[in-house]
Amino acid sequence: MAEVVKEKENTELYDLKKNNKSVKEEKTSQKSNKNKKKSNFSKKNKSLLDKFMIFCHGVKSETKKIHWTTKQELIKYSIATVFFIVFSALFCFLIEIIFAFAQSLVG
Repeated sequence: MAEVVKEKENTELYDLKKNNKSVKEEKTSQKSNKNKKKSNFSKKNKSLLDKFMIFCHGVKSETKKIHWTTKQELIKYSIATVFFIVFSALFCFLIEIIFAFAQSLVG
């Protein structure tokens, strides 16, 4: 009975290893196919105008992916920025006054 169980485990492990290898082989073949596509694309002799048109198409598609801020968001972020600048300036001013007062006490 124990031998049968061990045999089953061994065959299951062998099948798992075999499946794992086949998955790895598929991934490497997919990568090589992608590399072949890239190499075929780069081998084509394209004119400068064709390359520029491809570039413009890519720029246009990437521009569509940008999240443009709305007017309300822009106002909200601008107010937060101005508030942070004023707070930082006041903080630095107060630290400067504290150091000036401490220096007047010492010197």
